[in-house]
Amino acid sequence: MIERYSLPEMKHIWSEEHKFALWLKVEIAVCEAWCELGRIPPADMEKIRGATCNLDRLAEILRVTHHDVTAFLGAVSESLGPESRYIHLGLTSSDVMDTALGLQLRDAAAVLRKDVDALTAALRKRALEHKNTIMIGRTHGVHAEPMTFGLKLALWVKEMERNAVRLSRATDAISVGMISGAVGTHATVPLEVEDSACRRLGLGVAEVTNQVIQRDRHAEFLTTLAIIAGSLEKFATEVRALQKTEVQELEEPFEEGQTGSSAMPHKRNPELCERVSGLSRLMRANAMASLENIALWHERDISHSSVERIILPDSCLVLDYTLTIFTSIIQGMKVNADRMRQNVDMTRGLIFSQRALLALIDKGMSRQVAYEVVQKHAMEAWHAGQPFRGLLEADSEVGSRLTREELDRVFDHNCYLREVDRIFARAGIEGGSKSAGATRRC
Repeated sequence: MIERYSLPEMKHIWSEEHKFALWLKVEIAVCEAWCELGRIPPADMEKIRGATCNLDRLAEILRVTHHDVTAFLGAVSESLGPESRYIHLGLTSSDVMDTALGLQLRDAAAVLRKDVDALTAALRKRALEHKNTIMIGRTHGVHAEPMTFGLKLALWVKEMERNAVRLSRATDAISVGMISGAVGTHATVPLEVEDSACRRLGLGVAEVTNQVIQRDRHAEFLTTLAIIAGSLEKFATEVRALQKTEVQELEEPFEEGQTGSSAMPHKRNPELCERVSGLSRLMRANAMASLENIALWHERDISHSSVERIILPDSCLVLDYTLTIFTSIIQGMKVNADRMRQNVDMTRGLIFSQRALLALIDKGMSRQVAYEVVQKHAMEAWHAGQPFRGLLEADSEVGSRLTREELDRVFDHNCYLREVDRIFARAGIEGGSKSAGATRRC
């Protein structure tokens, strides 16, 4: 059931071959802009459009120059004739590198957006499937009151929708280019060239730059990816907790022939969810590194460069991988509805304590007295293992106020479902049948 997670599209985006192809695309776009202004003759421009970059030759030059942009320019120039003098006209290295990086990040973000949408759709489908599947809600890890598994998943749907909005904003922030020359003054390349080149590349323009596009943009992008990863860890942690042997409400997909332990053949471990949790930690660390990259000396240094060569591709690849894993988990996750119902009833009715409290208040008992009465019987039920309802029925103060029919309503699970349809409707997660308790008087 679990796919083997290949990421060909994201791998291609961050490949060295693609990076240099984008560098060449930027250089040609700038030449097109110069040609518009009459600086490059049309005949020369026609030849420049056919320029190539031999990666083997680039590597040879790099061993001498120790500078990847000059090595790149050398390899490109060898594919041209005299017209090569127009390549990199008035530019500095970061004009090419940062603009091409904007293209890479924009394309990587598009892949991640598809991943986010796929997970959101999977969560929505399972939320509708289990909209009325009763389970116990837990606070502090302790049984609280009944809810539905669909509500838990609906919560995740809305979180992923917010993540999609965050990703869209962050994508806009990094989808910019700059062609402004050394220290950003445009002294060697006019604004018209920048505007034209960025328009051709489908990028916005970073209106004011120094020698680099400012790294607050990239930090916004990576912190957004870290937030998405944080959501995935939150979801995965919940699946892990509900897969505990004592709980057994959920189980991540487990393939035929799969093993959970080399020593214990019975083990069915939530290792995929654990993987999601672990990778999310890496994403947060990368986001922290991106924040450290914001501060550079004067108009630029390259302390950010070595860091970004790791954190940018790695974060995009890791999140692509992690989203793919968790989507598959949600699609194939086993939901044990019977066990959920058993766990709801585990405490012999204690979960209805608030309903008992409110019913007594409605009958005229003060809140303080009602709380003391209900808590006394709740503690007795807890320690003696007695049914909570029986203890309430045996109490004359309770019996004098609540009839058997009224106690039936107090201890009715369906009352917790009466607003589920309206919650789903308000959240824009429509579908499914009417909640079982929607028409009951609770």
